[in-house]
Amino acid sequence: MDNLKQKHDATFKIVTGDWGLQSEKLQEKYPQLTDADLKYESGQEHALIVRVETRLNKKREEIMNILLKSQTLNA
Repeated sequence: MDNLKQKHDATFKIVTGDWGLQSEKLQEKYPQLTDADLKYESGQEHALIVRVETRLNKKREEIMNILLKSQTLNA
């Protein structure tokens, strides 16, 4: 099952144009998120999703939508 999640996450990509700005906006909206939660390394989308999912206690799909929305707002 975890491999299926990782495969699904592989299709999800962070637009890294200005991840710093995106993470700041996310922290404004969700103050419980830490810098460590939002640390992003290229190709490590799965790890980012898991950290944010755990911190916010939300389902994976919700987290992916939150992240996608933050990218489109900052585009």
